Amino acid sequence: MDPIEQWLAAGNSIVVVPGWHDSGPTHWQSRWCARYRGFDRVVQQNWDVPSARDWVAGLERTVAQAPGRVIIVAHSLGCVTLGHWAVLSQHASRVASALLVAPADVAREDAPASFSTFLPLPAAKLPFVSAVIASDNDPVCSSGRSMTLARDWGSRCVVLSGLGHINADSDLDDWPLGLKLLSQLVPPVLPERLAA
Repeated sequence: MDPIEQWLAAGNSIVVVPGWHDSGPTHWQSRWCARYRGFDRVVQQNWDVPSARDWVAGLERTVAQAPGRVIIVAHSLGCVTLGHWAVLSQHASRVASALLVAPADVAREDAPASFSTFLPLPAAKLPFVSAVIASDNDPVCSSGRSMTLARDWGSRCVVLSGLGHINADSDLDDWPLGLKLLSQLVPPVLPERLAA
């Protein structure tokens, strides 16, 4: 049993937070949800015209309903949502760690108008262990901006080469490296919890 399976078998949760337009069936987030039973996925009311208040509320509902301790896997605008949520949530103390992949730079000049509801970008240190995974050619957020967000959030930062926005267009399939990076964020599970 790999660390992710052990985490879930012990009664804990992994919450997937997609970005703008949701993650389609070939996106690694969707493939992970299909591979691991027990992943909880945030469902937003409007994927196309995001509202920070609504998206934070959607994440809060999902985490509140998730069993056990929680690991969060966010992509793009989902990372920014998590940053805002962590400051406001009554449930952030239940989060063990977070994998933040290709955060969106909502302050960039060509950002969609609806992204302005996410400004200013959250800059508070996250109250749990986290890692920001960026790409050196992401059109949505420069690697320098990703490193700044990681510093502000107190996150480890990993910059990968040539993966664009680290989404379905990146042709990652199940993205084995991403699963390895997620596994590194899974706390050890006591054997007695697995037997329960």
